[in-house]
Amino acid sequence: MSGTVLTGIRDNIATVTFYHPASNSFPTSLLNRLIENINHLSDNSNVSVIILQSEGEKAFCAGASFNELLEISSLEEGKQFFLGFANLINAMRKCSKLIIGRVQGKAVGGGVGIIAATDYCFATEKADIKLSELTIGIGPFVIEPAITRKTGLAAFSKLTLDATDWHTAYWAKEKGLFSRVFETTREMDEYVAILTQKLASYNPEALTVLKKIFWEGTKDWDELLEKRAAISGKLVLSDATKKALQKFKK
Repeated sequence: MSGTVLTGIRDNIATVTFYHPASNSFPTSLLNRLIENINHLSDNSNVSVIILQSEGEKAFCAGASFNELLEISSLEEGKQFFLGFANLINAMRKCSKLIIGRVQGKAVGGGVGIIAATDYCFATEKADIKLSELTIGIGPFVIEPAITRKTGLAAFSKLTLDATDWHTAYWAKEKGLFSRVFETTREMDEYVAILTQKLASYNPEALTVLKKIFWEGTKDWDELLEKRAAISGKLVLSDATKKALQKFKK
């Protein structure tokens, strides 16, 4: 039940696939394994580009583990829980290799943060997105910088305030989260395969410099996302959030 993170390398292309039986959600242990994989690939001279994907045909990622969220009982536990996605976003940001997202299904909360933290992302028509954090008394504070960087503040505000609404893959494309949307997973995979083969044939030093340019202006994110994690960690202990969580639990 802890899930898996599998990495395969072929022709200078690394494919990282994560899985969890609860709609590809992330307990802390699984997040840490994904971070470790990304960090190792960043230092691997045999890798030029990374494909990040999840298993299955339905959900891409349901965000952080709801079961772990319910167990938080102190400020430090709360901060450490929300640091999970903060550390993942920063690992993706600082990775020396381009990360290509392949999104086959719906994404919620932290899953949308992962999409925003990729360098180039593709999806199928089934890849609706939602930020539902307000409904449980917190907010998408940790993932906000990554999402706003891609979509702008207006789109982030809509996602956050329309907390019970799904937004279509085409809406996400219009706002900059997805580069292309495909009718089928097969069509998407064919395109991603061709694209990554081309990217892997280019000068890896040029790709690394390009990656740094993509992420200019984010050097303060280590500190920023840690502060955001502390905010969420405090809110999750509030009476309002505890009541909201109990309703979801029932």
